[in-house]
Amino acid sequence: MNERVISGSRNVAIVGPYLSGKTTLLESILSVTGATSRKGRVVDGNTVGDASPEARDRQMSVEVNAASAEYGGICFTFLDCPGSVEFAQETYNALVGVDAAVVVCEPDCNRVLTLAPLFQFLDDWEIPHLVFINKMDRAHASYADILQALKAVSSRPLVPHQYPIGQGETITGFIDLVSEQAYQYHPGAPADPIPLPDELREQEHAVRAEMLETLADFDDHLLEELLEEIDPPQEEILRDLKMELGADLIVPVLVGIAEQDFGVRPLLEALLREAPEPEVMAERRGLSADSQIPVAQVLKTYSTLQGGKLSLVRVWQGTLTENAVLNGVRTGGIYRLMGQQQQPLQQATAGAIVALGRMEGIKTGDVLSSDAQYLDALPKPERLEPVYALAIMPEKRSDEVKLSSALGKLLEEDPSLVWEQHGDTHEVILWGQGEIHLQVALDRLRRKYGLPMTTHLPQVPYKETIRRSASSVHGRYKRQTGGHGQFGDVYLDIKPLPRGTGFNFNETIVGGVVPRQYIPGVEMGVREFLNHGPLGFPVVDVAVTLTNGSYHSVDSSEQAFKQAARIAMQEGMQKCEPSLLEPILAVVISVPSEFTSNVLRLINGHRGQVLGYEAKPNWRGWDEVQAHLPQAEMQMLIVELRSLTMGVGSFRWQFDHLQEVPDKIAERVLAKVGNGNGNG
Repeated sequence: MNERVISGSRNVAIVGPYLSGKTTLLESILSVTGATSRKGRVVDGNTVGDASPEARDRQMSVEVNAASAEYGGICFTFLDCPGSVEFAQETYNALVGVDAAVVVCEPDCNRVLTLAPLFQFLDDWEIPHLVFINKMDRAHASYADILQALKAVSSRPLVPHQYPIGQGETITGFIDLVSEQAYQYHPGAPADPIPLPDELREQEHAVRAEMLETLADFDDHLLEELLEEIDPPQEEILRDLKMELGADLIVPVLVGIAEQDFGVRPLLEALLREAPEPEVMAERRGLSADSQIPVAQVLKTYSTLQGGKLSLVRVWQGTLTENAVLNGVRTGGIYRLMGQQQQPLQQATAGAIVALGRMEGIKTGDVLSSDAQYLDALPKPERLEPVYALAIMPEKRSDEVKLSSALGKLLEEDPSLVWEQHGDTHEVILWGQGEIHLQVALDRLRRKYGLPMTTHLPQVPYKETIRRSASSVHGRYKRQTGGHGQFGDVYLDIKPLPRGTGFNFNETIVGGVVPRQYIPGVEMGVREFLNHGPLGFPVVDVAVTLTNGSYHSVDSSEQAFKQAARIAMQEGMQKCEPSLLEPILAVVISVPSEFTSNVLRLINGHRGQVLGYEAKPNWRGWDEVQAHLPQAEMQMLIVELRSLTMGVGSFRWQFDHLQEVPDKIAERVLAKVGNGNGNG
């Protein structure tokens, strides 16, 4: 496409589960529209989408890819979104900026459940969407059964737009249910009209009647026509499809085989005729495409090796020009993206999706404008809670100083990542949505920032406490080194406190046996000892009282009393029966109801306690299970949960309380500590 002002645009996200064929569909669209001269293949690593090394290494989408094509006088921008649940944040961040979405799925009744979270997000955000049933040559169920399975996971009624024509297991064409015209597919060419096969006439009539009845639920005039057995004109049907799709009231369903370009042109025609214009979605978001004040939202952040930072944005209103100042930051160029290729533009009008260069300090989800009153004008998707973690460390110790800066840039690209320096274990922990998600992040650290990492599972932040008290524990520190010596002498009472109380220090000194100026040193010595108790972990829920002592008028000092307190604690804590505590997390697990019993067994198998379960609000056929689980049992929970639930199960968690570790497990943990193997 020649450089020009972007106008007459339409923005479409291509979404769907892993392996449904989204990237292949994008390649087919770009090929049939002439946007590319050669159709790429995922297995060959030459597609416009999935162009990053991380995506090509894994032959899967790991981030949003943008590409444009002209069709029917409209400039379409397509966002090819990852299908893996581990990269769902990427998909959700992009979806809030499009006019419509094409949900790509396989013709497998057993896998339609994987669409449920995606359908829920689309409906929650009122994003118009169509379904494209891909790989129809691999269907092992009837079209009617596939539609029925899809209806079970969509809160919006499905409207079949086409009826497939097949010979045996081979799909050869389709019937357009609006016009009742049959078509035959041809490799590399548009489908040809053919007579409607007599053997399909009855099924076609039944499915078309279902389509019209669904549309009539939202159109009284159409309902009257159907009651009077009047066949509605095609123009009226198309008008209803456009109106009801644009309002996110229905979900049209189309079929095809993207790998062979079958069904791709009819899909483009449906998007051209029925998908809402950018102005419609801007108005739904409370903005006006006619306003002169520019408002855009960041859908994705890229950090490129050559061009630096790129912010993919949806322009909701106004016009963006070169060197525009948004949120106090001057844009470093405007580009249309074609995968990893950039085409410079002088401006971008409302409705466009473009990339802005060098928007430093700007994050994914941010609203950009020249007018501060618009900066909170648009919502952004909630950040998905992290569910999987690795402790990371640079291979070269000298690289540690660069790590926090590189992680900051990594989090700009992928806001579903979280990192922390753990206060107890002192490990740098990287959190994300799963093992592949974190491996992709680690690959980027190595490739983009020259920071190869070593990793291991994070240590469990165990604590310890005591079961019994010890009274009048004596600690004396006496040292003579020439000149002034060191002398401190204390008696301490040590006792356990209720769980969750923490640490209390008191003193009951009378008669000045320990001068006031030395008492802070006693508390400091006690606190320092409790950082690393007799079992090797921080001590909690303990009260220590300084009851007696003695001092030397010359040799005593705060430091000497600090050492005396440590000696007393060393002796006294051994008498108090130290015990190991583990963090217990409050976990809420979301799953389809058919898997709830499996999840209950999973929790019990991980030393968990089920607190109850109930229907998940606003999610038809889903439950939320509440439980307490030891943090030591959480590391692989997401892997097992996804395995049990076809990848759709998820959970959120927070720390709840500390609890004594069962004796046999405590023995194993302490044996590892004794062997120097960590406490994991």
